[in-house]
Amino acid sequence: MGQKVKLSTIADALGLSTATVSLALRDSPLVAEVTRERIKEEARTSGYIYNRRAASLRTSKSGIVGVCVHDIMNPFFGEILKSIEDELDRHRQTFILCNHYDELQKQRSFVDTMLQLGADGLIMSPAIGTPATDIHLAEENDLPCVLIARTVEGSGVTSFRGDDSYGMSLSVDHLIARGHRRIAMIGGTEATSTGREREKGYRRALETAGIDFRPEWRIAGPRSRHSGFDATQTFLAIEDRPTAACCFSDLVALGFMYGLSRAGLRPGVDIAVTGYDDIDEAAIAMPPLTTVANGQSEVGQRAAAALLARLQGTAGSGVVELITPELKVRQSCAFDWPDRRSSPTEPS
Repeated sequence: MGQKVKLSTIADALGLSTATVSLALRDSPLVAEVTRERIKEEARTSGYIYNRRAASLRTSKSGIVGVCVHDIMNPFFGEILKSIEDELDRHRQTFILCNHYDELQKQRSFVDTMLQLGADGLIMSPAIGTPATDIHLAEENDLPCVLIARTVEGSGVTSFRGDDSYGMSLSVDHLIARGHRRIAMIGGTEATSTGREREKGYRRALETAGIDFRPEWRIAGPRSRHSGFDATQTFLAIEDRPTAACCFSDLVALGFMYGLSRAGLRPGVDIAVTGYDDIDEAAIAMPPLTTVANGQSEVGQRAAAALLARLQGTAGSGVVELITPELKVRQSCAFDWPDRRSSPTEPS
């Protein structure tokens, strides 16, 4: 085995001090850019590996942040993760990712691992059933937390999410303005803060418009394409079938539109459909999906910035920050629907 390359090896090769080399490898502005690049090039060619463990002993910081979400296959979280990564990169922080699949024990194992590694902090979209005591445990062991997308009552930590109740009311108000009076809500459950808030917005919009809520209109389920597709049969079996459906997420809406097409109906013509999140696919779906932009990039950036501020001792915690959503009107509810008892297959 060859001899390990040290800072002093690089310093001797370039005729510089080890302090200068150390500062340059940490991108310190105290070292001129030209000199920093020379030092980095020498480090690369000589095979120098940064010893994060030794650095953490010196500084009490690991440079590691844990990020824990429930579904990285959902483009909504892909956008959040990209903005988190961009913000952390600017501060030379590395993140370790966990997909907990809403399994509480998997989430707990990840948090334990972050504590054992001495991670600097944690950004988390908590699993269903996460108790506030789990977050308190992390905080009490010097692992500051910031929550995204979901909140945990009594956690006492800063959370960033879209204003889900208001956002869902935007969808329902739009459908009502197009003449719809029989509107279903598909996907999401009361087990999450997001599900509760979006259903609250749905019901409130119906009530404001003087429309009585019917239990059969609420078809709960996961936020996935398969859930939306499977919900189609339940939706089509409703007596006096709704003419419109606002879906918990874009993935649910896309699956629901596939199901309608499979049943011989035309999404946007026979049944109006709205989604939520404004993922990239929404704009190029057939038909393009009317949806709610939920500010996921802003959620990720602000959550990472808030955690970094806490690490610097310049920010408190305990505030729920709501990002204002925006309705994106496209062709999936293109036709006005007269207030009448005609067949849902009869466009205006």
